[in-house]
Amino acid sequence: MIFETQDEAELRAQLRPLREAGIDPSTIRIDMLCGRLVQPTTYRLSRFVTDPGCEAGHDSTGASGSWVVSQRGGTAARA
Repeated sequence: MIFETQDEAELRAQLRPLREAGIDPSTIRIDMLCGRLVQPTTYRLSRFVTDPGCEAGHDSTGASGSWVVSQRGGTAARA
């Protein structure tokens, strides 16, 4: 699940189906990018996904997957 908004109510609306689906809350991350006068606050929702290609579920850094995060115009994964 990937989502980014400047509306906190929209963020809560995106979280509701995840809770109802029984998604493990420890795999969900919410980043709040604090705005200033020129830029409004942005909320970013990301979900941890495991990497099935890594041996024993871990990569060279010891992480067992990646956070899939939203970026305007596309998506990116980061460990």
